[in-house]
Amino acid sequence: MSGNVSGTSGAVEAAVKGEGAREGAREGVAPEDAGIGLGRVRQLWHLLEPLHAVLYYAPEAFEEAAALGYATEERWPSYFPYRVAPLGAVGGRRVASAFYSFSPRMVDEHIASAWRTASPERVLAARERAVDRAYRAILGDRVDAPELAEAAALARRAAEAADTSGRQLAAANAELPWPDAPHLQLWHAATILREHRGDGHLAALLVEGLDPAESLVSFAAIGAASVERFESRGWSPGEWVAARGRLAARGLVDEDGIATEAGRELRRRVEEHTDRLAAAPWLSLGPEAVTRLADLLGEFWVAVLGSGLLPSETTLGIGKV
Repeated sequence: MSGNVSGTSGAVEAAVKGEGAREGAREGVAPEDAGIGLGRVRQLWHLLEPLHAVLYYAPEAFEEAAALGYATEERWPSYFPYRVAPLGAVGGRRVASAFYSFSPRMVDEHIASAWRTASPERVLAARERAVDRAYRAILGDRVDAPELAEAAALARRAAEAADTSGRQLAAANAELPWPDAPHLQLWHAATILREHRGDGHLAALLVEGLDPAESLVSFAAIGAASVERFESRGWSPGEWVAARGRLAARGLVDEDGIATEAGRELRRRVEEHTDRLAAAPWLSLGPEAVTRLADLLGEFWVAVLGSGLLPSETTLGIGKV
């Protein structure tokens, strides 16, 4: 186990109460000035994202989806309702807006029948069962470890401090009731925080003038993932080429679709802006609690990656940016 078991109950209590961790949460304080660098903000995303993503790949999640009536030959028929359910029975236009980089055609294909198959309420119940079963399968007895309870308490504090103004997916998840079990609280906190970051990322893309297809083409251009991986978002070859042409006209990619210096600088700004927009929940914890959480998460992050459930390459560019 990571960390020292001795005194953990006191650490959990302090984490829940938030003692002495509010100094960095003042409005307008830069992460660096609060003792939390942007590298730490990004590291926490890297640590939490796999804990969230279990829902989309675990066999237990596919079993729960199949029981609801969703096809499970690929992950998309369950991915969309699992992720969208907190928003309610919304249509494809709302989902395409919230997800941004998916082709609207692909969204419509899966959302058109999603709520006829199962209501959002049933999907939410199924995803909680799926996460519970998946975490127990991956972590075994460690779901009851004091280190996990402490990590869950710290992550929950950060999630509850997240300002969800203008962030529809983060807000929808934040409105859901907190589960009782620490491992489910950890997953719920990870979900709120990753959607909070993701919603902010869309704002950063908009500021830089990247439309949904261009956001993927420009990301592929810096080597964040292969073009083949990005094809999973449903854009046609013609739409990909057209987006690349628009970026080339702005001097952001060359004729082979490789990012120019200007293109790399633009993506650097996008990622830095995303980190800054994602920093506030971590400022609410303060540097000591943030460091403690990163240390605690390492063991569970390793367990999830070691399960072999998650793909080695994703469209999020984790490990590449």
